Amino acid sequence: MSEIPETASGGVVWHSSPPGSIYDYIRVASFSIGPDGLVEQWSRRAVDLFGVTAEEARGRDPVEAFMPAELRERGHRKVREILDGKEWTGLVPFRVPGEDRAHGIAEMYVMPSETQSGERAALCIVVDVRALRRIETDLAASQAIFGQSPFGFLLFGTDLTVKRANRRFATVFGGSADDHRGRTVHDYLGRSEADRMTAALRSVLETGESVTDFEIIGAAPGARDRRHWAINLYRVHSGSGRPIGVAGLGIDITRRHNAAREAASARRNLALLNEAGARIGTTLDLEATARELLDVAVPGFCDLASVDLYQGLLTGDEAPPGRWGSSHDVGYGAGSAELRRVAVASAVSDTPRRTDARQEPDSGCCGPEPITVGAVHRYPFNSPCAGALRTGRLRTVPGVDGDLVQSTLVVPMVAHDIVVGLVQFSRTKGSEPFGERDRALAVELAARAAVCIDNARLYRREHERALILQRSLLPPGDPEAAGLDIACRYLPGTTATEVGGDWFDVIELPGHRTALVIGDVMGRGLRAAVAMGELRTAVRTLAQLDLEPAEVLSHLDEIARGLGAPIGAQQSRTHKSRGPELSEVYLATCVYAVYDPVTRRCTFANAGHLPPVLVEPGEEAQLLDVPPGMPLGVGGEPFEEVELELPEGALLALYTDGLVESRDHPLDEGLSAFRRALTDPARPLEDVCDRVLNTLDTGHGEDDIALLMARIQGLPSEAVGDWRLPREPRSVGRARELARIQLGAWGLEALVDTVELLVSELVTNALRYGEGEIRLRLLRDRTLVCEVWDAGLVQPRRRRAKDTDEGGRGLQLVGLLSSSWGSRRTPRGKTVWFELDLPDGEGTAEPTVEQLLSMF
Repeated sequence: MSEIPETASGGVVWHSSPPGSIYDYIRVASFSIGPDGLVEQWSRRAVDLFGVTAEEARGRDPVEAFMPAELRERGHRKVREILDGKEWTGLVPFRVPGEDRAHGIAEMYVMPSETQSGERAALCIVVDVRALRRIETDLAASQAIFGQSPFGFLLFGTDLTVKRANRRFATVFGGSADDHRGRTVHDYLGRSEADRMTAALRSVLETGESVTDFEIIGAAPGARDRRHWAINLYRVHSGSGRPIGVAGLGIDITRRHNAAREAASARRNLALLNEAGARIGTTLDLEATARELLDVAVPGFCDLASVDLYQGLLTGDEAPPGRWGSSHDVGYGAGSAELRRVAVASAVSDTPRRTDARQEPDSGCCGPEPITVGAVHRYPFNSPCAGALRTGRLRTVPGVDGDLVQSTLVVPMVAHDIVVGLVQFSRTKGSEPFGERDRALAVELAARAAVCIDNARLYRREHERALILQRSLLPPGDPEAAGLDIACRYLPGTTATEVGGDWFDVIELPGHRTALVIGDVMGRGLRAAVAMGELRTAVRTLAQLDLEPAEVLSHLDEIARGLGAPIGAQQSRTHKSRGPELSEVYLATCVYAVYDPVTRRCTFANAGHLPPVLVEPGEEAQLLDVPPGMPLGVGGEPFEEVELELPEGALLALYTDGLVESRDHPLDEGLSAFRRALTDPARPLEDVCDRVLNTLDTGHGEDDIALLMARIQGLPSEAVGDWRLPREPRSVGRARELARIQLGAWGLEALVDTVELLVSELVTNALRYGEGEIRLRLLRDRTLVCEVWDAGLVQPRRRRAKDTDEGGRGLQLVGLLSSSWGSRRTPRGKTVWFELDLPDGEGTAEPTVEQLLSMF
């Protein structure tokens, strides 16, 4: 009988249920002895205890049946005393019938009784002592677990209220162990955690499945810090197997949780640093590097972030920045200079109105409005941001009421002791606060980005200098040449690549000839640009000597090898232990071509460069078969020349490898695509250039691109006067007459007197100092050129005549009256020439008296 509930009428209703009481554990048995000292009644539990059925036990002497022989005499005496009305309690050894030795010890309580007829009898209550000892042991163990356990222990009843708590639990949650009886988990935990715990208890009670390491979070009474507990729950049963409650063992794992959180934070920080090393600084662009920093930091490290860089750094100002930690100002303006917001990132949908660090609720760093990307601003002198810029040290700024931001780390970006900008990391309310590890990580992230930004700044400065140098050495504007329509393009590599050594040039030569040059110095950067400038200057100098193309390249080869010659003896002595050092070896490729508009013949020489492309009218573009030769600077091999006659209207293209070569496709594919882009050469030359650049895959700025295109026009026959004169004195007069007639036909009567005088001087010199037949040629294009040819090899030399000399002033007169003059070697002698500007309708200026007297 487990319970006796009352009915509505107040009566008692008896319910039968499994015993489940203490008697199930201690095994209480009973039997009765009649007046004759024999067993009259034998209970079922006696059957279980002694192993004797009721039929076997009734009518037997219990002393003879169950007690050892040596105790039987004393036993009979005790039975007589009991039947005489005396109670007795004691320990009695007993044996199972049929066995000689003692089987157990029973604690027996004998009470005298009377039969219906009034005779003396006895009722015996027997308990197995072994069962009592087991109960004592179990109680001691239970008390040890509850009372001496270092962990909190609770026993919940079937109604989920506390039935028992141990001392450790009471130490944490206050009061004595008995004070917690009748409480529920809602008395210890917040609502959400209590509901979770109640559901777990109910599940264990109903299913019998244990729960281990069930983690809950709460705070002990009077404490503000949140604690973490791991709870183990298991169901408790009675001796009959009936569930009587749930036992709970709680272990405080706050330290372990904090250690795990610290380890996770350390792993996260290491992962962030590893990611930062891989993702920050992939380009040499300042703004891109700032965005890469925020891509790493948000949301892995913080919820909001922004980057400001000094405006002077972005615009390329050369103002020397100060160094933090000294008495000088820091950065480009010690926090008072202009900065530009270059990047912002947010991981929250409701971005706060104000994310910049503040000191007071109404003293925003940059005014009440947020700073947008691209905005140029200043931080007030007393603001945390300006202070961080001045000192070069991190500032932690707490959030203010009403803001979403919990706290902000204001971190100066320091590279090589130079502050280049400022990064702000913010966490919103509800996120974990910044710790010491976070502050160290913020400084490391900012430092890595600062180094990349400073490298980008230095690269940008060098790149811009190299680009300025390179562009200053290219032909200004649109080059002009006699008999050629010229268009050119130069595209430097993007800021992600260094400036190369590509160059081209258009050089006017005597006789309205033109030298077309294109080259590429191997290597990149400022050194390549400087080497390109040296070689370009050398080409122009050699071109003025009017050498053959192969000779020009041979001289350039010597110059290029000289650029990599050993450093002078003075510097070598400075490094005696290391021996003579070599400067950087310069290698370059180059195509040098000379075009004569009178004959429309062009002579090519190639030093390891890509072959020129020629497109004749109505034909497909073809690569000219010009022997490539070795690059300049290698030396040891002569260069070959190829002379070709170019048809009227043909298109000649010179180019560098950046136009046709890329990592995405081989050179042959690029050359084929270039030839296909030239299929319509009749279009305006500028349009052809644009079509080529827009059609070809140029690798998106991987390399510099130089393109020089010329359409062949040639000088018309009516613009050329060509005569051969015999070697005799009267040829001087004949030359003057031919020049006068030709100038009249061209409508250049204003130049007749000057031309007659200068032609007379040159023909006279040819007769006096030259050899063989004399040739006179007049060329009219943008200027007038007069050439006198002879077979002599001696070059004329201008000298100052003495006052007593009757001659020697002819070349002085030529130099005085012409815009330019000179001489050059030819395969069969030499040519002396002068050039005159065409009259503009106002007549030519006559030499002054002072100029004429200067010859004497």
